[in-house]
Amino acid sequence: MADTAPLSKFSLERPTLSYRKPSQPNYLERGGQVPSASDLDLETLDMVDVEIWRQNKIWDRFERLRKEDPLHWTPDSFLGPYWSVTRYKDIMAIDTDHKRFSSESTLGGITLGNQMSDIVSRSFISSDEPIHSAQRKTAQPAVAPTKLRDYEPLIRKRTQAVLDSLPVGEPFDWVDAVSIELTAMMLATLFNYPQERRRELTHWSDITTNPRDPDICPGGMEQWREELTNCGQTFWAIFNERKAAPPADDMMSLLAHGPATRDMNPQELLGNVILLIIGGNDTTRNSMSGGVYALNQFPQEYAKLKVDHSLIPNMVSEFIRWQTPLAYMRRTALEDVEMHDKTIKKGDQIAMWYVSGNRDESFWDEDPNRLIIDRKQARNHISFGFGVHRCVGNRLAELQLRILWEEILARFDHIEVLDEPSRVSSSFVKGYTWLPVVCHAKT
Repeated sequence: MADTAPLSKFSLERPTLSYRKPSQPNYLERGGQVPSASDLDLETLDMVDVEIWRQNKIWDRFERLRKEDPLHWTPDSFLGPYWSVTRYKDIMAIDTDHKRFSSESTLGGITLGNQMSDIVSRSFISSDEPIHSAQRKTAQPAVAPTKLRDYEPLIRKRTQAVLDSLPVGEPFDWVDAVSIELTAMMLATLFNYPQERRRELTHWSDITTNPRDPDICPGGMEQWREELTNCGQTFWAIFNERKAAPPADDMMSLLAHGPATRDMNPQELLGNVILLIIGGNDTTRNSMSGGVYALNQFPQEYAKLKVDHSLIPNMVSEFIRWQTPLAYMRRTALEDVEMHDKTIKKGDQIAMWYVSGNRDESFWDEDPNRLIIDRKQARNHISFGFGVHRCVGNRLAELQLRILWEEILARFDHIEVLDEPSRVSSSFVKGYTWLPVVCHAKT
């Protein structure tokens, strides 16, 4: 691999296990807690306000929207005007209607606003047919069922090593010690990227999705642009090296040799790399942390799990539903569309709030705000999207989570959460930056 300059603003070394709570983002100081949904004018309700996500004050807002205004227009936000779709069945209808609702990057792609348009070009998730399926087919072999069988012993060995390295009876940060470490190792394997540099990958994911968070990207948009450029240059060198080498089954080699992707320009490559990094990092990582937090919020479910380990596969699906690690996906209307006696105009951006659909009282048989590890509908969650854009690595994420909990239960009697977690300041990634825990040994 060609030598590339290391990042100057962040360390590649795995930090020493720590219980330190990170500082709170100073740009969010507003003199206290955000108001409840009942105190708000519905017309001005804005779900992309990052402070409501950092303070976990989203739930009463989504509940009000589902009941009172399931197709909600926000005329003014820092990401531009947008529609919020909050009910499960409405989200499914839009997510499967590719003739009227587009993911195309030239129209804005999969996130609200257009901040990345001059850095990256389309990826297969931000493309419509037929480009989407052709490029997706190129990447699919890296996470095919046969590859998952090959990965399983490696994932288990790494998971065992990480868990065995944890202190027992002493507080530490679960996010950094377990969730980031395990997902970074898997990402490096998927890309055939040097394991000693694996934390570059999770760092680039964090930078991409949190450019306005001073704890993650203190240099703001200037640093964001610099680091994404660095990421693009790094992977452009790898892409060309893999193109000159015999085909292999890692993501970069597949992209370098695939008929639909081998002629990508640097912007297109960066778009696909960023997509795959975020997909492989944020979904699994935040479900790993969210599962520990959720079981502590619902101790009766933790007790149920300890009695019956066979519940783990269904519990994994329930974790992913309850957490919903990517809160929404955007679509752009290709024509005027009538819904709920309103008109979505051609060119309007729409946020399909998966996080709300996964808590929709009109769809879920049992209280959707509760974690229920043997929930019969758990696999009906929409955290991975639906239809042709369903997450390409969903089975790998489930495998990693299943193995993690099999190995946790083999080692520890209990993982105790000591404090409320610190949450990501983002309306797109729904995750955690800090989760203090203590692991209690089996007796």
